[in-house]
Amino acid sequence: MKTNLTPIISALTRQRGVRGSLLVDEMDGVIIDATLHVGMKGPAFAALAASLYRKARLSADAAGLGGVTFLPLRATEGHVCAGGKNEMVLVIVADARANIGLIRMEMLKALERLVI
Repeated sequence: MKTNLTPIISALTRQRGVRGSLLVDEMDGVIIDATLHVGMKGPAFAALAASLYRKARLSADAAGLGGVTFLPLRATEGHVCAGGKNEMVLVIVADARANIGLIRMEMLKALERLVI
């Protein structure tokens, strides 16, 4: 799926260690745009990542902490990072050796450029 957001999503995927970048609708988990390496189960992953981000956002709001700007998840084989804007969630999948600080910085810049 290609949109006018494709250059932003593709640039994130070119970061060292990134396996895929997805822009997902927060409410229904549908992929708006994505650049994924071969073998990634995009639709299933997108729905789960959107749900995880939405629950984190609602939890932070209920605790009076404000909005979630960056949600990192570390697993034995890599990382899932998410950030949201305007009911969209930007999700990055990266391997274990990826520089999460750099990915976070690039994600936050990308979120600022997202306009739908």
